[in-house]
Amino acid sequence: MYKHIISFLILFLGLAQTGRAQVKDSTDLGTETVTVTKAYSPTISDAFKIKSMPNLNDSIALQKKKVDYSIFSVPVASTFTPAKGKASTVKKTPPPVLYNSYASGGGGNPANVLAKFYTSRTIDRESGFTVGLEHNSSRGDFDDVQIDNIYSNSELEGSYSKRGRDFNWGADVGFQHQLYNWYGTPEGFFDAPPNGVTVNQIDARQNYFMGEVGGQLNFEESFFKSAELKYRRFWDAVKSGENRAIFKPSFEFPVAEETFGLAFKVDYVNGSFKNNIINDPDNTVGIKYSNLQVGVNPSLTLLRDDLSLNLGVNLVYGLDGERSDSNFYIYPAVTASYRLLNEFAIVYGGIEGELKQNSYYGLVGENPFVSPTLAIVPTDQQYDAYIGLKGQLLPNLSYNIKGSYTAENRKPLFKLNPLNAFRTDEKGYYYGNSFEVFYDDVKTLGVFAELNVDVNRNFTLGINGEYFNYNTETNNPAWNLPELTGSLFMDYQIGKKWYMGANLFYVGERKDVATVAIQGGLPSTFPATILTLDGYFDANAHIGYRLSDQLSIFLKAINIANNNYQRWANFQVQGFQVLGGATYKFDF
Repeated sequence: MYKHIISFLILFLGLAQTGRAQVKDSTDLGTETVTVTKAYSPTISDAFKIKSMPNLNDSIALQKKKVDYSIFSVPVASTFTPAKGKASTVKKTPPPVLYNSYASGGGGNPANVLAKFYTSRTIDRESGFTVGLEHNSSRGDFDDVQIDNIYSNSELEGSYSKRGRDFNWGADVGFQHQLYNWYGTPEGFFDAPPNGVTVNQIDARQNYFMGEVGGQLNFEESFFKSAELKYRRFWDAVKSGENRAIFKPSFEFPVAEETFGLAFKVDYVNGSFKNNIINDPDNTVGIKYSNLQVGVNPSLTLLRDDLSLNLGVNLVYGLDGERSDSNFYIYPAVTASYRLLNEFAIVYGGIEGELKQNSYYGLVGENPFVSPTLAIVPTDQQYDAYIGLKGQLLPNLSYNIKGSYTAENRKPLFKLNPLNAFRTDEKGYYYGNSFEVFYDDVKTLGVFAELNVDVNRNFTLGINGEYFNYNTETNNPAWNLPELTGSLFMDYQIGKKWYMGANLFYVGERKDVATVAIQGGLPSTFPATILTLDGYFDANAHIGYRLSDQLSIFLKAINIANNNYQRWANFQVQGFQVLGGATYKFDF
């Protein structure tokens, strides 16, 4: 035991000495720098829940009873195949079938014939053409009219159009034939005709012929916006002829937020009549006319939220080639519109003027009973100043009210030709049964009002009226111009099959003058009688039934009031007329 204790002490003292020597040696070490090259990033290790199994100390332990079972399977044959699910759809109304052509024809009393044909065909995606033909004629006799009074009007039109990437262009061609008779002889003329003239001696038939060609060009994004060119040849059965050419290019330039427009116009008309005016009893010299107009219309268009303003001027140079007379005209061209209350009230107005080119063709279009002895000069419309208010009172009720004041020099007025029994022309239009053109300086005050109602998609109704007050330079009445006009129209789609419509119009009293030529006398000394033409009311209606998408029938009633009124002095119209027919649509 003693030996073990001595050995332990020697070992302890030796270890203690060794440790003290190490401490002493460490005090001699130098200073050192420690550099940390990686940032300290502590982490937290996942904590695991100690699982424990609960002890069941219930004195009664329930044991599950083992159950043995088996399935009695019997195979069953089945051909059932489940259908795939489909989303329900809304039944759509099939779009209407569109046809590119239609033909319409009808007839009625007194020997009236109506025919129409139209087709529109596409050549490819960029081009196509249209052809239209229309004919309207009557071979019935008017009551108490002794001269043949048949008439006919036939028109044929065709067009071609082509659309490009940045522009489109088209060409047009047209032909027309009209047949009329100067049947409006003065009352009692054949009771005691001058120089013993009888009905069989009067050839009162007139034929008009017209042919025209034209073209137009439109650009989408260019300073050069459009150009239009047209040439028309018009002639009759009395060796009268007229040529007219019109060229109208236009340009547009952006100026800041506005648009500057520049429109040019060249209008040339010339023609001749074999016979002189009916006031001339000798009829040795015919009538020639030649009128050239060159005009430019610069304009500046300003568009704001509620304001639209166009500021422009018409500068026109006019040349009378037959008289070697020329003039330069300056006309205003200012229009504006302003929304006062959105669509409820829009104020509009303007003051515009122009040099109107009159022509034989245009005058025949207004009155086919003119004589082939007309003086053709342009009308100097100094200004047409107007102001109006339009808008929608209700979503389906619109209105328009306008007042105007116009000043025109050389306004053409239709007046009866004098009865000149000394003439021996080929055609019988000098028995007071034709009209001349009388030029007068006229100032006109006009008031216009219009109301349109769209009850629904199937029913529309409109009514308008206009009042005029004329002041002439010669202090004569404004020949054959009414002071009051009015019209009413209606269209009604009755279900899918039936449709109907009606139009009524009224023209107030007009003035004309009947004169008798005196051989060797001046026109101012001819005996004259002022004629007052009663105002007239005319009513027309039509009804139709669609037998199918392609075939429909119609019935028209014309001049329902059976009023043989005079549209022009001594020229009464047909009374009550009924015309029925059918229209067929098809692809051609």
